[in-house]
Amino acid sequence: MNDRKQHVINTAHQLFVEKGFQATSIQDILDYSSISKGTFYNYFSSKNELLMAIFRDIQKKFEHERNELLIGKDPSDIEIFIKQMTLQVKTHRATNLIPLYEEVLFLNDVELKKFISNIQLRLLRWVYERLNDIFGESKKLYLLDGAIMFTAILHHNLKYERKANKLYSNPERVVRYSVNRLLTFIKDVGETQEQLLAPELLEEWSPSCHKKEQSYKEKVTLEIMSLKKELMNVSEFERYSELLDFILEELLQPNNKRQFVVESALSTLEGHFGKAKLQHLRSYLK
Repeated sequence: MNDRKQHVINTAHQLFVEKGFQATSIQDILDYSSISKGTFYNYFSSKNELLMAIFRDIQKKFEHERNELLIGKDPSDIEIFIKQMTLQVKTHRATNLIPLYEEVLFLNDVELKKFISNIQLRLLRWVYERLNDIFGESKKLYLLDGAIMFTAILHHNLKYERKANKLYSNPERVVRYSVNRLLTFIKDVGETQEQLLAPELLEEWSPSCHKKEQSYKEKVTLEIMSLKKELMNVSEFERYSELLDFILEELLQPNNKRQFVVESALSTLEGHFGKAKLQHLRSYLK
């Protein structure tokens, strides 16, 4: 994304938070961003598309940081899940995402409602998959129920804890409290074998092709970040880091991987990492 487009996204985000999405006009965005109407429509087809770009931008950065918390860690460690959920809460608060979500859901706009619904389903699937990492196959039948219950409890606990404590709100404490309620729930349904909703419903709500795409994206991202961690004290950190970012961007292109340029970048990195360590990244080009 070029700097000017990112500037428009940042400016519009600030305006939507301050004035509200509905109350902000495209002319407001043009004035505050110092761009022409032609430039705006070169980037976005509508105000709706701009709002969706804001959500995607925040989500992309958040998912990158969330994935970083898992590098070199045991996925079954519930403390990592607590850190990831706390990061989500802090990101939502820092970006004022929840008020924007709520305004969109209040509007009678089918396109935006569907977009927000997909974001919510994506989060639900992620929570379900992380619970699968933590509790394993033996509890799988109850984990969609657990994911739904946990996200609902967490949302309301956060809302009323912040109302009660205002400036002294403690997101990590709320997340941990909600996770403890989840542990009790999983233990209970494991004993009673009660199930409300089957995990297979996720495939109807959010098709497996999306799941595979997300799985691939997370796998490649984690691998790139792991390599970057090894470069922290290397003199050519900036150069190698830029190459890894470029490779990641190319590998995440759906149907347009430029094999030759990625191979060239990988060959340059071999001088530091060696051929064997980069072999797995090469396999993604096939």
